[in-house]
Amino acid sequence: MASSEGLSVSTFEKDAEKTWLDHMHEWVSTVDHKKLGLLYIFSGLFFFILGGIEASAMRAQLAVPANDLVEPAEFNRLFTMHGTTMVFLVGMPIVTGFGNYLIPLMIGARDMAFPRLNAWGFWMFLFGGIVLYMSYFASMGLYGAGTAPDVGWFAYSPLTGRAFSRGNATDYWILGILLSGFGSMSGAINMLTTTLTMRCPGMTMRRIPLFVWMMLVVSFLMLLALPVLTAAQVMLLFDRYLGAHFFDTQAGGDAVLWQHFFWFFGHPEVYILIIPGFAYASEIIPVFSRKVIFGYVTMVAASICIGLVAVGVWAHHMFTVGMGRGLDIWFAVITMVVGIPTGIKLFNWIATMYGGKIRFKVPMLFAIAFIGQFLIAGLTGIMLSGAPFTWQLSDSYFVVAHFHYVLIGGLLFTVFGACYFWFPKMLGWMMSERIGRWHFVLFFIGFHLTFTTMHIQGLLGMPRRIYTYEPDRGWAIWNAITSAGVVLQGLGVAFFLLAIFLAFRQKKPAGPDPWDAWTLEWSTSSPPPEYNFLSLPEVRSRRPLWDLKHPEDPDWEHE
Repeated sequence: MASSEGLSVSTFEKDAEKTWLDHMHEWVSTVDHKKLGLLYIFSGLFFFILGGIEASAMRAQLAVPANDLVEPAEFNRLFTMHGTTMVFLVGMPIVTGFGNYLIPLMIGARDMAFPRLNAWGFWMFLFGGIVLYMSYFASMGLYGAGTAPDVGWFAYSPLTGRAFSRGNATDYWILGILLSGFGSMSGAINMLTTTLTMRCPGMTMRRIPLFVWMMLVVSFLMLLALPVLTAAQVMLLFDRYLGAHFFDTQAGGDAVLWQHFFWFFGHPEVYILIIPGFAYASEIIPVFSRKVIFGYVTMVAASICIGLVAVGVWAHHMFTVGMGRGLDIWFAVITMVVGIPTGIKLFNWIATMYGGKIRFKVPMLFAIAFIGQFLIAGLTGIMLSGAPFTWQLSDSYFVVAHFHYVLIGGLLFTVFGACYFWFPKMLGWMMSERIGRWHFVLFFIGFHLTFTTMHIQGLLGMPRRIYTYEPDRGWAIWNAITSAGVVLQGLGVAFFLLAIFLAFRQKKPAGPDPWDAWTLEWSTSSPPPEYNFLSLPEVRSRRPLWDLKHPEDPDWEHE
């Protein structure tokens, strides 16, 4: 486990002699898992800015009653592009990016199992995102102005039929998701194979970090769920161009069949996105609590159980379509069951912090906020698991609030924490603690102003996907607060970008292990050399770097 810090200096000296064209060629042609991980993460952050702008435009329209800032058709396009961008072009690539970068380092490997497939997967994802946004310019043909798709990120039939969706905007949506999905599947194959076959000596499955365990579960979910969505997208293309009628009810097809296909992907997708959030929190909380994770085996078992149950709860999105009492009861019960392993994780994180010497650094602030917010998301999810409750609140802003508490309050907060935590390792420079605290405070307040109030709007009967409303509905004050929160969130993101900019500008050296952590990635230089480790490490416990720092300390696991 010798550090490679000294050997990476010559790499920086060589980099300084390269021209910008050399650097560009190096990044475009790279098969290095670390560079590809950074490309995934920064691409995801770029699309996050686009998705945030789209959300801000929608909230500006809804800030006051009877507003005409955004036309109805354009509102539908913004809604479609925002949802599609955030799920497929922000969440998925950032998840894959951190997995790409960290898994080989954490298990003591020199690269991913299939480096070229890894590079192909990234460029497929990026090309898919470009194809989706090309709809703004080319979806009416080469000689006409384009228009974005307006079918919602779920693309329910018959909205996607040729009779309803004229032009090619929907085709851009289909092809963009198809291409980015191939990239995600290739990433899943790579992470799965790397974890199972390339661990260093002594790195048994009982010793791999929780991050790696959870990414293993995510990889399985990707390979189960994404092919179903891919098949549904192909069937939809057949409907639109080859005269098939899979989802065309006018010709004997079944519109509900699309919902089954989509949500068989769509609900595991929630766990594909949130389990990595669990993974980031499971690495950050022990380090800043100065305690080992409470109940390692229980956490692993809970992660596996969540993955297994996740593929069997999709139809709780469909309680209002008339599946029948038996199926409603089944999916309601299974949805409640998934709360058990999720609750176990919450107790384990709290138990890890209990009695620890907590350091309230920026990554830890985001992780603590995540615990509280995900608890609320879980409780509202249990509420929505009851079919009678969902009958009342389906397609209301209550559901919007729940969904965003999961993916913003859960995933995005942990992504921000992970960026502050691993940025020093990835780039070699520290991010500003002061700017990071401003980011946290503004985004935290803005998040709760925006999404807590949405629960009230939903209970008051406000439907989602509406572009305006009358002043006498009682929703005006809540929508004004919701939209004001978006402004604070935007300011918080601006501070985050400022922190990244200052890190590049000031270049404050981080050193190999700025947080006094204990997993293998912190034993290398910052950033790690191309080959990761000069010689493959050999581990004896779940905290190999702690063993290196404290050789006199007996093995804490007593394995």
